Amino acid sequence: MNLQQLRYVQALVEEGSFLAAAAKCDVSQPTLSHGIARLEASLGQRIFERTTRSVALTAYGKLVLPYIIDALNALEHMRDLTVL
Repeated sequence: MNLQQLRYVQALVEEGSFLAAAAKCDVSQPTLSHGIARLEASLGQRIFERTTRSVALTAYGKLVLPYIIDALNALEHMRDLTVL
């Protein structure tokens, strides 16, 4: 699991399609798809239900999404910290 994979999940949720999420992340669609698949494999659960026409969060995806968002927000907060 890595932060880029978490960013891919966030982008896919926000954009609603692999192509749009890949564009947002500035990667190819296969790169985004493989990153999410590797994350799902490392977690042992599917985050997204995929059909030829749509993508939606699974029940597990709905449970872990807040943790993914929290982790990404925490990273941003750490980057904003300054040492006095």
